[in-house]
Amino acid sequence: MTAQGQVPNSSGEGKPRTAVPAGACDAHMHIFDRRFASIGAPDAMVDGATVDDYRLLQQRLGTQRTVVVQPRVHGTDNAVTLAAIQSLGPRQARGVAVVRPDVTDDELERLHAGGIRGIRFTLYTATHAAVDFSMVEPLAHRVHALGWHVQLHWSADQIEAHAPLLQRLPCSLVFDHLARLPQPDPQAHPAYAIVSRLLGNGRTWIKMSGAYLNSSVGAEGGYADTESIAQAWVRQAPERMVWGSDWPHSTEPLDKPDDAALFDLLARWVPDDATRHRVLVDNPAQLYQFS
Repeated sequence: MTAQGQVPNSSGEGKPRTAVPAGACDAHMHIFDRRFASIGAPDAMVDGATVDDYRLLQQRLGTQRTVVVQPRVHGTDNAVTLAAIQSLGPRQARGVAVVRPDVTDDELERLHAGGIRGIRFTLYTATHAAVDFSMVEPLAHRVHALGWHVQLHWSADQIEAHAPLLQRLPCSLVFDHLARLPQPDPQAHPAYAIVSRLLGNGRTWIKMSGAYLNSSVGAEGGYADTESIAQAWVRQAPERMVWGSDWPHSTEPLDKPDDAALFDLLARWVPDDATRHRVLVDNPAQLYQFS
C-alpha cells in the first residue's frame, strides 16, 4: 500500500522547490496498465503506473499538461496510450505512439484524432523492441505528412552509426534523455557533434529528462555530471528543449528517484526563469500542438 502523500514509483513526498508555471508540461512519461495487451517478459510490466497513479504525481509536481509515451511492454497496441490521453483530457494530453510500416493510413488518422503527435523508436536495447532501424525512414516520411515527429531513444554509438539516416529524415526529430551521451565527457563522443549539427536545422528537439540514465554520480551526487551537457543543449537551442519526468522510471525497478528532486534539476540545467518557462510551457505547446 502506498503511504499517504507518496506517489507510486516515486521516492520522496515533498513538492518541487522550483516554481512550476501555469501550463507546465511533463513531456515524457508512460502509462502501464495490465488491462491492455502487452509483449515481452511479464516482469517488464510496471504496477502502480496507471492514469490514476500518475494523477498523484501531477498533484505533487504541479504540472498540467502531459505527453504519454507508449512504453515498450505494450508493443504497437497503442490503446493504453490513447485511453490515457482521453482520461487525462484531450486538451491537456498528447501522445507518442509505436507503429510498424504495415500501419494503415486509416490507423494513422485514428491515432492523430486520438491525440498522437509522434512515433518512437526505442532501440537503445534490442530486447523486445517492436521496431528496428530499417523502419525509421519509411515511417518518417509517412508521419511527416501528418505533422508528427520521430522520437529516438538511441545510444550515442547508434546515433553515430546512423548519422546519414538522421540527416535524410524529412520530419522533426526528438532525442530522448539528453541524447544519451556517455560519461565522463559527454561532449567528447562523436554523437555530440552529430546531434549539435541536427539542432542547427531548426527541427530537432531534445528532451531534458532521465538524469539517472546519464549520470555516474547519481542522486547522491545530485546528478551534477549532467549539468554540462544539459546546459550546452540549452545554450544552443533553448527554443527546442522540453522537460519530462520519465515516470514511472521503469529502468529503475529497485530504487525509484525523487520526482521533485528531478524537477528541481531544471533550476541548474536552465537557470534563467524566462528560458525555463519556455522549456516547460511554450516549447511543448509548439511541439505537441497544444492549443
